[in-house]
Amino acid sequence: MPGYATLDGGAAVVTGAGSGIGRASALALAARGASVMVSDVDGERAEVVAAEIVAAGGHARARRCDVTLDADLDALRVACLEELGRVDVVMSNVGVITMGAPETLPLEEWQRVIDINLMGTVRTNLAFLPVLLEQGSGHVVYTASAAGLLPYGFDRLPYLASKHAIVGIARSLALYLRPQGVGVTCLCPSGVVTNIVEQIRVVGEARTPVAPPHPVVEAEVVGELVADAVEHGTFLVVTAQEAIAESAELAADTDGYLDRHVATD
Repeated sequence: MPGYATLDGGAAVVTGAGSGIGRASALALAARGASVMVSDVDGERAEVVAAEIVAAGGHARARRCDVTLDADLDALRVACLEELGRVDVVMSNVGVITMGAPETLPLEEWQRVIDINLMGTVRTNLAFLPVLLEQGSGHVVYTASAAGLLPYGFDRLPYLASKHAIVGIARSLALYLRPQGVGVTCLCPSGVVTNIVEQIRVVGEARTPVAPPHPVVEAEVVGELVADAVEHGTFLVVTAQEAIAESAELAADTDGYLDRHVATD
């Protein structure tokens, strides 16, 4: 399927772009000719990434944006249109984690994680999808996780729930948006070398996270995968093919899959 957005000469906005996957994706999109609005709740980090893009010969602007605030996302849209002249690619890339036993994890941590990870994505849609639909072209990228495909993560249930929800949103929006000229990509990385540990809160006794035995990759690899997906109109992007095989195994025999993992984890 052909891509729906042209990077060379186009414009992209990336939330959570001050570090990790967001930073790597912003750099990769800029390297392919897109002007990039680098946004992050940490405005100083956003400025640093925008400066990196400019130093490499690209075009970028930076703006602080808290995805829990409607007004911040509305202001981000306005800034993109005024400062970049257009919006072609929107990458919703936010994620925080709270770890703790499912039976004691407090409700306020559920609310915090859902508000940032899931509702932040919803607010981004409300701010930017009308622009893409009106122009009849563009591409949206949703950062989910392999944890959104597989039943790992009982020790970080709010994160897992938010990422499963994002996968579902992306799948359904692909059916709605593609016929209207807007492409959709769902990014489901496994292990990636980032600073997400800064975003982890632990409630109760700390423990080693339960995770699938998938390869760990550098954030720069993920950034290139995102840029490729936008150019080629690819829906599902994983960083480990094991996630695809394991998803097929889970779908084919859910009881057997769960039984095997209960016996080995």
